[in-house]
Amino acid sequence: MTAQALIPPGAEDAVASLHASPGIRAHGIVFVTGMTGSRDDGTMPDSLDEQVRNAFAKIAAVLGEAGLGLSDIVEMTSYHVGLRAHFERFKALRAEHVAPPYPAWTAVEVAGLRRAGALVEIRVVAAEPEWDAEGIDR
Repeated sequence: MTAQALIPPGAEDAVASLHASPGIRAHGIVFVTGMTGSRDDGTMPDSLDEQVRNAFAKIAAVLGEAGLGLSDIVEMTSYHVGLRAHFERFKALRAEHVAPPYPAWTAVEVAGLRRAGALVEIRVVAAEPEWDAEGIDR
């Protein structure tokens, strides 16, 4: 199976600039690039709540290109500037977007992120339903 780039409408300029796909589908797995919570116009909100909700909306858009949703996430890594200061709030916001069976999750404190003002970046891995290791769609 050839890898397939997943590029939601509006992300084409970022792909051309960064030479990176927002998501890649390969062998029944979707890998989503780390998403920050910038607005559609590229500005970064000051609010953690808005950043987290925007990041999850971007993730959902990439997964949607593969016909998947947030419920298909199996692994999540979140990168935080000031993790201890906002972990409990992030955890509550994250709970708005995930459901049982909850994805595996690692939260990592970082000194900074590429986007100025970003407090969090979230990357996920999702699995297509009914896929097995032999590539047979069940």
